[in-house]
Amino acid sequence: MKKTYALALFGLLFCNRLSLFAVITSTDYDHSSNFSQYKTFSWLKVQAGDSLWADRIQQDVDAQLTAKGWTEVESNGNASITAFRSTQEQPTLETFYDGFGGGWGWRGRGGFGGDGMGMSTTTTEDTKVGTIVVDIFDSQTKQLLWRGKESSDLGNNAEKNTKSLAKDMADLFKRFPPSR
Repeated sequence: MKKTYALALFGLLFCNRLSLFAVITSTDYDHSSNFSQYKTFSWLKVQAGDSLWADRIQQDVDAQLTAKGWTEVESNGNASITAFRSTQEQPTLETFYDGFGGGWGWRGRGGFGGDGMGMSTTTTEDTKVGTIVVDIFDSQTKQLLWRGKESSDLGNNAEKNTKSLAKDMADLFKRFPPSR
């Protein structure tokens, strides 16, 4: 019986740990806009904290928009693009249980019918999370047409982060341009 509970607990901990690596994307757009009228775009600004990331973001957004049939022009495109990247440390609590003698207080005694002698250890781990917001404006009216937001965990390997950025931008632009 204890083995079954141990496997179940391991599964919960494992699934919880995997959820930390999820990429969260969201998009919103002006539902009254006719996106078929936009064929060219120009960049207004990319703010990313350093020029390496600014270049990577711009290249990946360029790749997504050109794949959709849009053409980049130096200035005066039908649409204007901005991108903003920020990073923050997000604390994550991780609790590990050992002993499996109970200790969780179930059934009024000590858990799984045990003696209440189980131990748990909780640690805090900081995870670096990066968030990118891409805005597309109508160049003439200066009205926001579309906003995409992506957040994901960042590791210490710049090459992996760069590959993840390309994949995440592809996911962000998957349903772009929106259809009415």
